Amino acid sequence: MSEKPKIILNRGREARIRRGHQWIFSNEIQGIGGLPRSGDVVEICSFDERLLGVGFYNPNSLIACRLLAFEPVEVDHDFFHERFKKARDLRERIYPEMPSYRLVHGESDRLPGLIIDRYGDFLVLQTLSAGMDTRIEMIADVLEAIFKPAAIVERNESHVRELEGLTTGKGILRGAIDGPVEVEEWGIRYQLDLLSGHKTGFYLDQRLVRRAMRSYVKDGKVLDCFTNDGAFALNAAIAGASEVLGIDSSGDSVRRARKNARINKLHANCRFEDDYAVRALSKLREKGETFDLIVLDPPAFAKIKKHVPTAKQGYEKINYMAIKLVKAGGFLVTASCSGHIFESTFEEILLNAANKAGVDIRILERFGQAPDHPILPAMPETRYLKGFICQVF
Repeated sequence: MSEKPKIILNRGREARIRRGHQWIFSNEIQGIGGLPRSGDVVEICSFDERLLGVGFYNPNSLIACRLLAFEPVEVDHDFFHERFKKARDLRERIYPEMPSYRLVHGESDRLPGLIIDRYGDFLVLQTLSAGMDTRIEMIADVLEAIFKPAAIVERNESHVRELEGLTTGKGILRGAIDGPVEVEEWGIRYQLDLLSGHKTGFYLDQRLVRRAMRSYVKDGKVLDCFTNDGAFALNAAIAGASEVLGIDSSGDSVRRARKNARINKLHANCRFEDDYAVRALSKLREKGETFDLIVLDPPAFAKIKKHVPTAKQGYEKINYMAIKLVKAGGFLVTASCSGHIFESTFEEILLNAANKAGVDIRILERFGQAPDHPILPAMPETRYLKGFICQVF
């Protein structure tokens, strides 16, 4: 094994790394040995030069190094092969009969800056760190060897790449896609656009919430805001809701949701409209509409820490507007995927919204991301999704 460049931490900075946190920030580095380039593997050493592990280096990012292992490793074909197989084995244990799941969840799978979602014979990846991005062809080689996919898609439009000094883009890395990709979840079929749909094509992290929500919709009137491809709306319809309305500001999403409703023969009582959620909620209130259950699953309002104050106001506003439309005794399913908004903060936001609306709420269920999106206790950054199923009374 050839000698690697090294970074030396400031005194006292190694404790967090030893506990399992995988990020080293640029202001924590005392010195650099050698001439590592962006994406190179470096040794991580304490201030007295004891080896702590190895990681990906990036001089262009505030996250200057991402831990890969506590021991020396070669980041080669065998490295990725072993970690991908371990990631697959966990997901197949969690979902033994489901061909679609998050295969790799970045740091939680000790593959920092790499996201891979599996949709049956198709794989969609995001390389969100320089170390992973420089090895994207190697990653594709290993994925082909293990999974033999029909296609591997790159969805690298995330703003996170810009923080790493990387360009954005998307495309097909391997294979071919001929039209929509069909997947099934809880007895509902979806036709997804893996190249143009949100994120990697679908929101797999809300899988268990969609099933849990079914218990509350029988014979009810349901509103699904930020419906995307219609997943919550279709789960409400198949579970016996009398009327379902899905709202999304993306015309393409609305068209896919309508198509998914027709595919599942749920279009008779499930309709979709192209509109912004806040405007739609306001118009529905002006019309005197009320609902037995409302779903709020918006995109992240706080993508970076400095956006938190504005995000809190936004979450309170939409939850207040939704609560005003929920019938007494009805339900609200509300979520935040902003990693900088903690669960306790989101609960306080919800309470403020209810107080402003002049009603009481009680939390029936708390939820987070599905288990194929695992959380590292040492890294709160790996926990981003939080939400509640509440009753308004």
